[in-house]
Amino acid sequence: MADQDLKTSVKGQILSTSDLPTLPSVLDEVTKLVDDPNSSTEQVAKVISQDQVLSAKVLKMVNSPIYGFPGRITTIQHALVLLGLNVIRGIIISTSVFDMIQQAMSGLWEHSLGCAMASGAIAKAAGFEDPEEFTVAGLLHDLGKVVTAVQLPELNEAVRMTVKEKDLTYYEAERHILGFGHDRINAWLARHWHLPPNVREAMTYHHHPDRAQHYQQTAAVVHVGDFMVRLFEYGNGGDDQIAYFKPAAMKILKLKMKDLEPVMDEVSDKFMEISDLTF
Repeated sequence: MADQDLKTSVKGQILSTSDLPTLPSVLDEVTKLVDDPNSSTEQVAKVISQDQVLSAKVLKMVNSPIYGFPGRITTIQHALVLLGLNVIRGIIISTSVFDMIQQAMSGLWEHSLGCAMASGAIAKAAGFEDPEEFTVAGLLHDLGKVVTAVQLPELNEAVRMTVKEKDLTYYEAERHILGFGHDRINAWLARHWHLPPNVREAMTYHHHPDRAQHYQQTAAVVHVGDFMVRLFEYGNGGDDQIAYFKPAAMKILKLKMKDLEPVMDEVSDKFMEISDLTF
């Protein structure tokens, strides 16, 4: 099969994830309300609150140490007001596919949580507004790996074997086997699920933040967050290699390495606090 044919075939199989039962129908209703200029936060909160299991998951996540409001958010509407719709939408996706993440790769959930927390801390250190938006981009940055594992188990196994046999990073092995990496899958998914452009670009360009067109800062934050969580060996991103670090990311963020020292101390202390955060 030609490379282009493989890519087209794989893309078709991956995009059928919209039919996966683990992605709640609430998400479609929320997306419609978001696109309606006449809708209100109260309407969105009501739709989410009707799904009691999902509401409980969202409140558990927003009250975790990752977002810095431990035990203080008691309603979905309060969560929406404090964190915004983009963040809540990202949390709905991540907690809904939690079981898939657990099955896809041991340690990937922990890696995703760690990257989320590191991304939020880095965004604060860089002085950016709404650090929670960066946090949710970190939370979703490896979703493409999950989708490959669920939709294309044979190709996923080939990727895993290539990591072991050739001592490559997971990203390099994906490109070797599939012809592209999870960043490309992220781009398809984010567009398919109507995720906001800042989250979409971070998911797509977290390996190459300097290539992002409009949201280089978000992509750079997730790039550094991903590097940091691998440095601490918290969770598992699919290989035991240290992620390639692009100095351009620090330039985009206008940070020096010494600026990250307090961030690393903060993140290190919090890793234990989130180690049992499951759904």
